[in-house]
Amino acid sequence: MRPDRTESDATSEGLAVRRAVLSDAHVDRAQAATTAFTEPFQDLITRYAWGEIWTRPGLDRPTRSAITLTALIARDHWDEFAMHVRAARRNGMSVEQIQEVLLQAAIYLGVPSANHAFAIAEREIAAFDEQEGAGE
Repeated sequence: MRPDRTESDATSEGLAVRRAVLSDAHVDRAQAATTAFTEPFQDLITRYAWGEIWTRPGLDRPTRSAITLTALIARDHWDEFAMHVRAARRNGMSVEQIQEVLLQAAIYLGVPSANHAFAIAEREIAAFDEQEGAGE
């Protein structure tokens, strides 16, 4: 934890960033589905991933999204990748920027992974743009 923040700060700021990046609807669904068993994990990701990492000032949100997309492709985490394509759009990444990330991934992570990522990204971008009315 950064010395200037309390655990409560990290949780509340993390929840705000998580909502901004993933959407209120997504976070509301995740919270509604939380059980006694999954509550510690929900707390962990809200406090650490969103409250400690995504709130750091060193990178802007589009850059964090680009890094996250690449990491998810590298590990074949396709459900999370789909969610973070929408998050990248919400964070201000253009369709062209997402495309560039996927082209970069093709070279460094392999064409089959990038091929799969392009298919998922195209579907998620269309769904996001339809839902948000943000077609490019």
